[in-house]
Amino acid sequence: MKRITTIPLLCITMVLASCNNKYAAQPASAPPATFPVSQLKNMTVTDYQQYPSTIEGIVNSDVRAKTSGYIQKVLVDEGQKVHKGQILFKLETQSLSQDAGAAKARINVAQVEVDKLVPLVEKNIISPVQLQTAKANLAQAKANYSSVSANIGYATIRSSVDGYVGAINFREGALISPTDETPLTTVSDISKVYAFFNLNETQYLDFLQKAAGKNLKEKLANYPPINLILANGSMYPEKGKIQTSSGQVNRTTGTVSFRAIFDNPNQLITNGNSGSIQIPTIYENAIVVPQEATFEQQGKIMIFKLGEENKVTSSIIKIKASIDNLYVVDSGLDAADKIVVAGVGKLKDDMEITAKTVSFEEVTKPIAILFKN
Repeated sequence: MKRITTIPLLCITMVLASCNNKYAAQPASAPPATFPVSQLKNMTVTDYQQYPSTIEGIVNSDVRAKTSGYIQKVLVDEGQKVHKGQILFKLETQSLSQDAGAAKARINVAQVEVDKLVPLVEKNIISPVQLQTAKANLAQAKANYSSVSANIGYATIRSSVDGYVGAINFREGALISPTDETPLTTVSDISKVYAFFNLNETQYLDFLQKAAGKNLKEKLANYPPINLILANGSMYPEKGKIQTSSGQVNRTTGTVSFRAIFDNPNQLITNGNSGSIQIPTIYENAIVVPQEATFEQQGKIMIFKLGEENKVTSSIIKIKASIDNLYVVDSGLDAADKIVVAGVGKLKDDMEITAKTVSFEEVTKPIAILFKN
């Protein structure tokens, strides 16, 4: 009788099944985490610093009386455009006309006296001294008449410049005189305007060091155009130019004063306006990085570079300027470097990553302003 042995076969089957289950329980190793990486590029970026400013017309002519009198007529209105020589005010001249008539009469009397004495002196009837006295009286009478006539002319008050009339401080019937502290009005030429602003000592030294030129005059001439931010926050459409600087630190304020000039073709701004001067600093062919790509460690700004075998290494960078969402790098990076641009808080040195390349233009574009106060 033939016997069939089944136990060894069962054991072999169980062993093979156990081996298969062992290998099936071990999952494949996960790939390295993915991080966005970008190739650095040199860029030209502009930083702006703002300084409070006051605005004035290029000419501000105070209109004042040259003689005392009552205002008879005000011939212009506030804000009106006027021309050089245009009549602005007229003073009452009745009393001055009477004075002029009296002065003219005194000239006639003095002239008669001189005419009477001339032949008497020629005939040696009277002393020449009497004639000289009479001639002196005639000269004095003529001088008095000239003075009164000038005052009559001064009663017509004209603009000395082309421009726009400011606030009118005196109206019809007001008594005015040359000694009044307050002018009748001010006529301003605002075809161009001056913007006055100040830098403190540190800002002034930075300005001098960054501007191109051998001296202050050359630095001002070479400086790029500047912007004016109006009181409502809008950008004034015309570019300006820094013209002059005091070049000296005021001991009281600790600042250095500057004057810029702007065209004002539409008279959008005028005397008394305020705003902010926006001064550019241009960084040409600079290395910039998004601030999101950096982290701080022990007071130092650091970044992760991508190296061989897709491993990252931290590196210290020095910052020259901060512009919007970017850092302008002074040292620590080269244009040939590739950097991790986001998620740096999850990285550590020598960590292998899966690099996902993103365009440098995409990661360095300005952050959109969603809300504005």
